[in-house]
Amino acid sequence: MFAAAVAVVAALVSAAPPDKLTASVDPRARAWCQGAYATDFSALTPKATELASRPENQFTYCVRTTAIYECVSYGSEGALKKTRKSVVSHGTAFGYRRDKADTLLATNQHVVEYPAVTDDEHLVDGVPAGCKRVSDGLRIVENERDDYEADDVPLVRVVSDAALDLSIVKAKSTSLNIMPWRFGKSAALRERNVVDVRGYPLGAFKATNLGAVISTYDHDDYKEWDHDDFVIDARLSQGNSGSPVLAVSCATGEYELVGIYHAGYSRGSSLNVVVHIDQARDFLTFLKKTTPQRPDSASGSLANEDRRRLAEAATATGTFFPFGTLSASVRAKDGKLVFDVYPKNFPTESWPALVVEDLPSPDPKEFGELGRVWFGNARGLKESGRSDLSAEQAAQLARGLEVLRRTALAAIDYRKAAPKTDESKEAFERTKKAEKALKRAATSNKEIISAVTELMEREGPKPGEKADLPAPQAEPPVDAGP
Repeated sequence: MFAAAVAVVAALVSAAPPDKLTASVDPRARAWCQGAYATDFSALTPKATELASRPENQFTYCVRTTAIYECVSYGSEGALKKTRKSVVSHGTAFGYRRDKADTLLATNQHVVEYPAVTDDEHLVDGVPAGCKRVSDGLRIVENERDDYEADDVPLVRVVSDAALDLSIVKAKSTSLNIMPWRFGKSAALRERNVVDVRGYPLGAFKATNLGAVISTYDHDDYKEWDHDDFVIDARLSQGNSGSPVLAVSCATGEYELVGIYHAGYSRGSSLNVVVHIDQARDFLTFLKKTTPQRPDSASGSLANEDRRRLAEAATATGTFFPFGTLSASVRAKDGKLVFDVYPKNFPTESWPALVVEDLPSPDPKEFGELGRVWFGNARGLKESGRSDLSAEQAAQLARGLEVLRRTALAAIDYRKAAPKTDESKEAFERTKKAEKALKRAATSNKEIISAVTELMEREGPKPGEKADLPAPQAEPPVDAGP
């Protein structure tokens, strides 16, 4: 299997059909080459220019993504209403590899995937927050005006990487063209290197835009994104997302794929960021995520080492951190971690509304497991055993505990970095990165936090109901409360 994978990499990185590479470069092109890539399209060989114009080498496609959202609201008489809203968008994908009877295409994740649920962090034009996606579709069309469905090419999602904002989709067909050029090396790009971007601006028509590299490095950590880019000045539009970005190799006079267009600056004119092909190469080759998980990511496993780190930092009186718009704390007690979540009016109301035990796991590789749970209010704390919880409630609390763990770890990382902020530029950047990670961890799981908040507000001791424990105040001693 390893040998096969190496062969795939070699084919993508350094090989191309023999008739599509030239043996030498026109000496006149050397004037435009001061490094690996050219600063003028004159460096293209006549053969490369002719090859690029052939119809069979047109390998970019207009992708139409559709979705239907179900939105729940109440009528004037209080009756529950469900309405549905349809949305459609267009972007670009390009064929880059055959996989038996399928053709693999690359594009941006945001081109082919609408959010599962709309909220402030996941907006969809024309759809209110709080709506759920109930169906979607993905296909190749000629352009945004193409209403004839008989010749559309259905696409299936293969894998996505949210951090890279990249997706691989496939068509069950070998009739689609694939890129005739090999993968390049984006690390070798220099400012003023020319680039060729091919896509479907606005979904309106197929277009080729030319530009140049104006900065070889930028980093995008907006929302779920976390990838390195370079910046180009080509005039690109919505719909160009997912377009291949080609540079002219000084070694061969041929095009090479150096990146995938990702997004434009909202306040800039013709300032566009492109995901480095060096970062995307393994994803496109092995068809699986290759980027490391962020500390605040809801996916990826926390390890026993993370538990030790959290236990060492947690104090007996509680280490505080945000939980959405609420406040929470974590205490270390008798080998257990105890998470307290406080009500909306904290610190005026300083008793915990939810207390969750996090028990050590029998598996040394695991972080821990959900233990006892208490729901609280001014009347005290009411214990709810696992048998008292419905399967849905237990699942909500398990997901909520995972968010509490990750946010507490992010808070600890930030507090560790903050005192060293002024020591150096590197320390300043580490602190900024830790601060962003904490904000993401505290706000990027709104659906889970909302469900846990609703549960804890509903399950506290009722009037006349005896509490199992008195309501402890914030920062309780170790022997107070659970």
